[in-house]
Amino acid sequence: MHKTVDHSFDSRANHLLRSLQLCGGCVPLHRLQFQFSDSVIQTLLDKEMVQVQNTGYGFLLEIAEDF
Repeated sequence: MHKTVDHSFDSRANHLLRSLQLCGGCVPLHRLQFQFSDSVIQTLLDKEMVQVQNTGYGFLLEIAEDF
C-alpha cells in the first residue's frame, strides 16, 4: 500500500519549531497547548527534536540540544 503524507501535519510541526526558534529556543508548554495539537508536540518529542524541562514552576518545551 502507498503511504500518504499529511502535509498539513508537517507544516504545523515546522511552524512549532520555527516558533520555538523565534522565542529563544524554549517556551512554556501551557502556551502551546491551544495553538498546537498534542499529537504535533508528541511527534516532535518522539523524534527527539524537542524536549520538555521541568522548572519546578511549570514545564518548558525547548529545542533539543542535539537537533
